[in-house]
Amino acid sequence: MKRIAYLIIMVCLFMSLVTLPLQPVHGQLQEDVSIIVEVEGDPYEWKEYIEDYHPFVEVVQVYDTLLNAIALKGKMKDLNDIEKEDFIRTSHPVRAYEVPTMTSEKANQIKAPERKTDSKYTGKGVKVAVIDTGIDHEHPDLETNYKGGYDVVDFDEDPMETLPEQGMPTQHGTHVSGIIAANGEMKGIAPDADIYVYRALGPGGFGSSVGIVAALEKAVEDGMDIVNLSLGSTINSPDWPTSIAVNKAIEMGVAVVIANGNEGPNNWTVSSPATSVKALSVGASIEKIKVPYLTVPLEDKKIPLTPMSGSMDWNLTRDYKMLDAGLGKEEIANARNRIVVMERGEISFTEKAMRAEQAGAEAVIIYNNEAGPLQGGLEVPLSIPVASISKEDGEWLVEQIEKERFVSTEYKEVKEKLASFSSKGPVVANWDIKPEILAPGVQIASTIPGGTYQEFQGTSMAAPYVAGVLALIKEAHPDWGPEKMKAAVLSTGKPILNEEGNKYLPIEQGMGEIQVEQAINPDVLIYGSRLTFGKFTEDTEEKKMDIVIENRTNKEKKFTFDYPKHIQGYQWEIPQTFYIGPKEKKAITVKLKVDSGKLAKGVHQGWLTLYNDNNPTFLPYLFVNQTADYPKIAGFELAIEPFDQETYQYNMYLPDGADNMSIELYDPDTLQYVKTIEEQEDIQPGMFSGKIKQRKMEEGQYLVFVKIVNGENYDAFVTDFQT
Repeated sequence: MKRIAYLIIMVCLFMSLVTLPLQPVHGQLQEDVSIIVEVEGDPYEWKEYIEDYHPFVEVVQVYDTLLNAIALKGKMKDLNDIEKEDFIRTSHPVRAYEVPTMTSEKANQIKAPERKTDSKYTGKGVKVAVIDTGIDHEHPDLETNYKGGYDVVDFDEDPMETLPEQGMPTQHGTHVSGIIAANGEMKGIAPDADIYVYRALGPGGFGSSVGIVAALEKAVEDGMDIVNLSLGSTINSPDWPTSIAVNKAIEMGVAVVIANGNEGPNNWTVSSPATSVKALSVGASIEKIKVPYLTVPLEDKKIPLTPMSGSMDWNLTRDYKMLDAGLGKEEIANARNRIVVMERGEISFTEKAMRAEQAGAEAVIIYNNEAGPLQGGLEVPLSIPVASISKEDGEWLVEQIEKERFVSTEYKEVKEKLASFSSKGPVVANWDIKPEILAPGVQIASTIPGGTYQEFQGTSMAAPYVAGVLALIKEAHPDWGPEKMKAAVLSTGKPILNEEGNKYLPIEQGMGEIQVEQAINPDVLIYGSRLTFGKFTEDTEEKKMDIVIENRTNKEKKFTFDYPKHIQGYQWEIPQTFYIGPKEKKAITVKLKVDSGKLAKGVHQGWLTLYNDNNPTFLPYLFVNQTADYPKIAGFELAIEPFDQETYQYNMYLPDGADNMSIELYDPDTLQYVKTIEEQEDIQPGMFSGKIKQRKMEEGQYLVFVKIVNGENYDAFVTDFQT
């Protein structure tokens, strides 16, 4: 009973179930399969070896810059033989997904947006890579600037977006590319930049970390100046393979811009590869918009609506009755002149909305099936608006439907500047401040396949804005490398304020919102502007951070710190007034002394103000006292090994390691304990992997319960899994 009670508690704590990798489908042994294998030694030598001794396997690509690997294609029975070779370190399947084809004759046509900057620079001569779902390179606003790329999913040189006949169609990469460098009716941030596209995400926008790293390697080899990665994972880790690969690419001279993620508003939601120490991680800010609210007559309640990415604007002006369509799996009747309300789950948002559209609905509202806000998107454009709301608000609306109440729409101008969905830091293990900068990411219109335009929202839209600005900086300063370009963006960022007039926290906005013209030609560059002091574990401990300041003007500059307000438990030691000569750099040291016993455990953050003459720059700082509420288990995966159909492999990230780790199975209906399939002890912090024989898991549906114990503390992670 204790075990069941404990599981119930943990299920409540970890409400969000993670979908694990799909299992290989039957018949795969007879079909061509693509995989990437990491090898020991020279991959070109092993390429020749495979071609000589495994003639039925095709070597389609060799990686030797960020990966030491070979991409292979062949039948599973032939690939099985290669797994026995001693030089194979590990293998990564490039999985195919079979999804229903969804089309719509009704498209949401909007006008091409205006260019968002008046800069005289246009990115001319700068090479920008977009690693994403591909691109419609026949779009009239993109065909001029599209210069090539590569498809890591299909291993060819045509990175076209997934078409409907190939699976779930995609639009994301085309939208991102347009924000950076559209050059037709729409003008991107850098309309003369050269766009190269590397398709790493296939049907439905799915891919793997190894495919992303392979695409990044190809971009580096092709001589890109800037790479945009508007994608992410669920792993908050600075040493996840994608983050490490990004760091290496930057060391090789390529600037990398990454979306911070759309898992806000909770802390610790930044994910790899945005956790990369060297990359420029971007959160989403809001330009002036109006938010629709649903109201019910005589009820003191307003429900904010979040339009789904790809949806047309919510512009209803009169009262409507509502219709409860449950999960939306069945045909909907009597929807004409009604707003259809559905619960999230079992089928996609697009399928739900299309059923309502076909039934004649005026609009669709999808409410969450778990606590917290709901962010979602549509794969195809529809003729009716689709919005999301919270679980609590959705259940309240269903009660009003039972009472046959009408609902009205009111519109309120948003004063908040930070998008609620924008993921927050800090990063676990190194406690880095992420995001580092903000850019517009709400209701962003850009190109989509088919020669039209659509509004999407997310940090996926904010990152290409910054990538476009980097292209302008690179044109203005061709000799600047990634470090200097990043310093230019961060040194000129402007912190934004909430409705109460206070700055958003450092882990919400980093250095603030990007300032385009100032970033192109900054008077002062600050290297190390984010003061991350790490974790304090001793009773009394002192740490220091070094900052380098570069004066780019022809005049001497005076700098002064505004001494921070005294807070019991920590004490600052910062320089007084100092001067930096024209075209000179100066290193300064900021020290922080913490008395751990006088402070609450957890994250402590704030701002130091550095005046350049009379111009303030706000430097965010952060440290952790003893411990914090960060996730102790992240990135759990469980899947059949590519070559060994009798073995499951599991992976997880444990930032604190574990004295003991166990993986248990439970019945998802009764929550009854089934068996323990794995136990390990004395696990070191970081990535941890293992293997489980398939015989330990009988065929069926399970709740997988991962538990770790450190001293007297225990943590758990729950997910579903089907063998």
